Amino acid sequence: MTLPMLSADEWSVIGLSLKIGLTAVAAMLPISLALAYILARGRFPGLLLLDALVHLPLVVPPVVTGWLLLLLFGASGPVGLWLESWFGVSVLFRWTGAAIAAAIMAMPLMVRAMRLSIESVDRRLEDAAATLGAGRWRVFRTITLPLSLPGIAAAMVLGFARSIGEFGATITFVSNIPGETRTLPIAIYGALQMPGAEAEVTRLAIMSVLLSLGALLASELLARRAGKGWRGHGL
Repeated sequence: MTLPMLSADEWSVIGLSLKIGLTAVAAMLPISLALAYILARGRFPGLLLLDALVHLPLVVPPVVTGWLLLLLFGASGPVGLWLESWFGVSVLFRWTGAAIAAAIMAMPLMVRAMRLSIESVDRRLEDAAATLGAGRWRVFRTITLPLSLPGIAAAMVLGFARSIGEFGATITFVSNIPGETRTLPIAIYGALQMPGAEAEVTRLAIMSVLLSLGALLASELLARRAGKGWRGHGL
């Protein structure tokens, strides 16, 4: 049986999901990279605690993460008050809030993949550059970062896959608003509550699987390329 074409509303849901996923990854990229470098190369008291905090969104229920975001970014929350007072903006019930929730949920996967990529870079190359007079920033920019790029790219794709599949934290934080926060998972959940919406659920579920599968395959290809690159450099 051939499935009907996607409706305009369904295309809007897909477009919004892609927009939120891309924004979440772009916003979280510098933060995740900094955290990954600190966890990979840092040696200081509290490193283990920082590692646990970074990976906390992976183990706590997503609704708890959404509730914490609501406390922080709500009208009476510290970040929410600051945004309202200084910029006159609010992320509650906005697509930007959905992007924040997706970014937080994607961060542990991005940091972990980037950390593994950085740890795979031979420290002897960095030490050799340092003995020749290169500073820490230059060593990172010319040695660590170029050798880690395929792994970092894989982390971004993996984070994107996680972002477009985010549900619990998003619906808790910014609710289900058509055209603003209704992403693919939320739209599927909403359709499941309506009788006679099986065809819509099927179409959206197929698109969700295809997008996630494509992102995972791209991440795996990039990760394998990273592995070949490390072996090619004798790492």
